[in-house]
Amino acid sequence: MTQQSAPTTETNPATTTEKPWGGRFSEPTDAFVEGFTASVTFDKRLYHHDIQGSIAHATMLTRVGVLTEAELKDITTGLEAIRQEIESGNFQWSVSLEDVHMNIEAALTERIGITGKKLHTGRSRNDQVATDVRLYLRDEIDVLAAELSRLQTGLITLAAAEANTIMPGFTHLQTAQPVTFGHHLLAWNEMLQRDYERLMDTRKRVNVLPLGAAALAGTTYPINRNLTAELLGFDRASENSLDSVSDRDFAIEFCSFSSLLLMHLSRMSEELVLWTSSQFDFINLPDRFCTGSSIMPQKKNPDVPELVRGKSGRVYGHLISLLTLMKSQPLAYNKDNQEDKEPLFDTIDTVKGCLRAFADMIPAIEPRREIMREAARRGFATATDLADYLVRKGLPFRDAHEVVGKSVAFGVAENRDLAEMTLEELQQFSSIITADVFDVLTLEGSVAARDHLGGTAPAQVTAAAKRALALVTQRDQ
Repeated sequence: MTQQSAPTTETNPATTTEKPWGGRFSEPTDAFVEGFTASVTFDKRLYHHDIQGSIAHATMLTRVGVLTEAELKDITTGLEAIRQEIESGNFQWSVSLEDVHMNIEAALTERIGITGKKLHTGRSRNDQVATDVRLYLRDEIDVLAAELSRLQTGLITLAAAEANTIMPGFTHLQTAQPVTFGHHLLAWNEMLQRDYERLMDTRKRVNVLPLGAAALAGTTYPINRNLTAELLGFDRASENSLDSVSDRDFAIEFCSFSSLLLMHLSRMSEELVLWTSSQFDFINLPDRFCTGSSIMPQKKNPDVPELVRGKSGRVYGHLISLLTLMKSQPLAYNKDNQEDKEPLFDTIDTVKGCLRAFADMIPAIEPRREIMREAARRGFATATDLADYLVRKGLPFRDAHEVVGKSVAFGVAENRDLAEMTLEELQQFSSIITADVFDVLTLEGSVAARDHLGGTAPAQVTAAAKRALALVTQRDQ
């Protein structure tokens, strides 16, 4: 192949500003505007992925004959040295160079000379930043997936251990029917499993290469985008150059996943806060996950779940921010898109912190089993079981409902649960009640009777926990 060399003409510094794009301008950027429009203070976290993308881009340019092998070696060596400099804390970031891309490119040119200026051949900062963000988010998704799996593993393990622990199940926050603590925890796991699936589905759309779209229309250089995609581990290259540089759907979708995950963690947090209160006292959280009061020495506050609950609003706000950012943008790239990074970065950091906190905390929960059982006993939790018993005896359900309602009213007046009444007391509400009624009025009998897929019977909870753990283990192999 005939080599198509990248431009090497030096510009005259006397007729331009110091910006890489300054040839068209006759005066320097206003000092305030320079700081206002710069993004390097927050996008420098992309340095690793910017260098990763640049090495792949240079490798592709060499394969198609735009760069020589010697130039590729100089560029790769220079970029790796810059990476080490950044990671050692010795790299000098410049706001005047605007962003992570131009800082690294300027440092490369200073280090290896004119060859450094050839690196940007066939690309724009528009497709470069879109690539960097996708590479960065893909790696962060993998980290979050591992933390989510760790949380699920701890949750499922605790659920299996508590398959026989009876607690009240609630509707309207009123005692409804007895369930097991393990069954309740597995309900949380179902939420997290759907979140994991959403995260992996999001990853598929993140893992598409925009590099090669250049500013918006592609490039006249003979690039091989499929090669670049392969070098960077992308599933494929994007199909349309206009969409490639302006698409931020993937970031919005990630924030949507994050909002749903934080909504689930917030619901769990609410229950943990309730359960640790003296009014419930269902569980104990170890001291390392709690804090005290500066004025009330008796206090032990469940700060970790409270803070996670509070952070849900922060993540929701980032989702709305990105949706609003994109809603009126014409094709293709606009400077507005610089505002995508801070919401996305903060969402990643917030979700990562919340998952770590929960993954550490959940396995350490100490259930107060007797208190849970007593709470289920106090709330007439087996009333529905009595209704089902009467229906099996031939009474229409609506009539059975009325009989049980009167029985409960009697229990409220006498301050006794259904299982604590005598047979004669129960028979005053229906003559078809016989001694076998007490088999269904006990809490253990009630939960054991729900012996079907998805039910709260201990055997079903144990089997469900085994399936759930196998699913998490298998996908992580």
